[in-house]
Amino acid sequence: MKKRNFVFRLVLAALILIGSASLYSQDWPQFRGPGRDSKVTGFTAPSAWPAELSQQWKVSVGTGDATPLLVSGRLYLHTRQGDDEIVICLDAATGREVWKSSYAAPPVTGPSASHPGPRSTPALSNGRIVTMGVSGIISCLDASTGKVVWRKENPSNAVPQFFTGMSPLIEDNLCIVHTGTRDKGEVLALDLKSGSERWKWSGDGPSYASPSVMLQGGKKIIVVQTESNLMGLDFADGKMIWKVPTQPQQRFYNCTSPYVNGDIIYYTGQGSGTRAVQVSKTGDNYTVKELWSNPQAGAKWTTPVLKDGYLYGFNDQRRIYCINASTGQTAWTDETTNSDFATISDCGQVLVGFPGTGNLIVFRPDGKAYSEIVRYKVSDTPVYAFPVIAGNNIYVKDAESLILYRVN
Repeated sequence: MKKRNFVFRLVLAALILIGSASLYSQDWPQFRGPGRDSKVTGFTAPSAWPAELSQQWKVSVGTGDATPLLVSGRLYLHTRQGDDEIVICLDAATGREVWKSSYAAPPVTGPSASHPGPRSTPALSNGRIVTMGVSGIISCLDASTGKVVWRKENPSNAVPQFFTGMSPLIEDNLCIVHTGTRDKGEVLALDLKSGSERWKWSGDGPSYASPSVMLQGGKKIIVVQTESNLMGLDFADGKMIWKVPTQPQQRFYNCTSPYVNGDIIYYTGQGSGTRAVQVSKTGDNYTVKELWSNPQAGAKWTTPVLKDGYLYGFNDQRRIYCINASTGQTAWTDETTNSDFATISDCGQVLVGFPGTGNLIVFRPDGKAYSEIVRYKVSDTPVYAFPVIAGNNIYVKDAESLILYRVN
C-alpha cells in the first residue's frame, strides 16, 4: 500500500511539473507573443474541430484594444473604465479579479473618440508589467500586487494624430518606447527597475507600429517603424545605425510592425505593398539591401506572419493573402471580404486569423491555395486585439469584455 501511494505521488508530481512547463510555454507576455512574431507555442490542433467553441466565462473589463497578457496562470489587461485607465489582473482559469490599479487619464478626442481605451499591449518581464496609456502615460507595476513601481506622465499630452498605438518592448531589463507627436519623437530606453532614462534617440515621430529586436554581427539592434522611416538603433546606446525611407502612400499612415526573421525584415503598409530587406554588417558599417517588393499586396493594419517560407496576412482590401517569402510573388489571395483590422497567429498545424468582425478563422498553412478549416463567431462587437491561445483555451478581448472559450 505504501509503495502504491509513493508511486501515485511521483506520478502526480510529474503531472504537475509537466502541466507547469506546458503553461509556461504557452505564456503570452507581450505584443505578438513570446518571440514578438505572432507564433503560439504549445498548441495542438484537434483531429476534428467542434461545431462551436465552449464559452467558459465572460467578464466586463472596460474599453480598449490592447491584447491581454497571459503569464503563469494570470491574465493582465490595460483598459479604460470611466475617466480612469486601469490595469487589472485576473485568474486565468476563473476570470476572478486578483488586483486592480487605476489612474486618471485624459479623454480621447477627435476622430479617435470611438476608441477611448488603450491600444498599446503591455509587456511583462521579471515580475514587472509596463503599460502605455492612450495619452502616452507610461507605468510600471509589480505584477504580483499591482503596486506602482514608477510612472512617467505626459503633461504636454504630445501624442500622434490618432493617439498612441505603440506597444512597449522589454529587453535585458530595459523598456523601449517611442513617444512624441508628428515630426517630433523620442525613442527612450528606460531602466525597468527605476524608470530612469538610459538613452534617448530624438527624431521622427512615432507611428502606430511596435519595435522588435534583431541580432546582427553579435550586436542587438532595435528595429523601429517611425512615421516615415524603418530604422535600426543600437541597443547599447540608441544611436541610429541604418534607416530605410517608408513614407506613407496616398495619405495613409504606418501602423503595421516590422517582422524580423534573422537578418531579414519584412514590412508592409496600406497603398505601399510589401517589401523584404536584408541587413548586413561589414566591419563597422551596416548595409540594408532590398530583396524584393510586391506593390500589390499591402496591409493597412495587419503585420503578416512567416510560416514555412510564406507570409500570411490580411491585405488592405480586407482579404487573406499568401506571399512567397523568398521571391515576393503573391501565391494566392482569398476572395472573402473580412475587415481592415485583423490579427493573424501561427499555431503550428494551423493559422488563426481574427478580423475585427469577431470571426475566428482557422485555416491551413498552404502555399498553393487558401484552405479554410472552420470559422467561429466569438464576438458581437468589433475586435482589435490578438486572441490569446494557450492549450485548448482561447481568450478574446472584445469592445468591453474578456471571454474564455475552450476547444473541446
